[in-house]
Amino acid sequence: MKVYTKTGDKGRTSLVGGERVSKDDPRVNAYGNVDELISHIALLRADAFELPYSQNLRRIQANLMLAAAHLASDDTAAQKLKTFDILETEFLEQQIDEMTESLPEQSAFILPDRPRVSAECHIARTVCRRAERSCISIMSDPRLEAPVKYLNRLSDYLYVYARYLSMISGVADDFWYQ
Repeated sequence: MKVYTKTGDKGRTSLVGGERVSKDDPRVNAYGNVDELISHIALLRADAFELPYSQNLRRIQANLMLAAAHLASDDTAAQKLKTFDILETEFLEQQIDEMTESLPEQSAFILPDRPRVSAECHIARTVCRRAERSCISIMSDPRLEAPVKYLNRLSDYLYVYARYLSMISGVADDFWYQ
């Protein structure tokens, strides 16, 4: 099977299900941002290998793939997809709470810092926020509410995980005071 089809050479692409849309369609933008986030999580997963909570990163990628599938699907194809499980958002909340218990109190905004794996978390967090924002214009579709909620919680998770990774590396929060 060839990777290239040439069907997108004039600025159009297909949603899952066959509907043709412009490559600047809000759906394409949204699932493209989630795809980028999956790749940033891959980098984080590679560098966080064997660190606490790193086993969650593959699970997060799988959930993001399902979210992207929902974003990329037209109404007909979406009916064939697995429903996005709200329990996955609750799992992130539990993990956030667990990590937060060991973190020092936050007294100001934090500047992203070392170690590198923590900085990668912060980059993934900002990409996650962009992905979430790009979903807002298409969120009128009720099946997208759970994936968007997941993205919102995932950015919180990545923020806390960044702080946690810094802490276990002996790097204190770099508070930004004006």
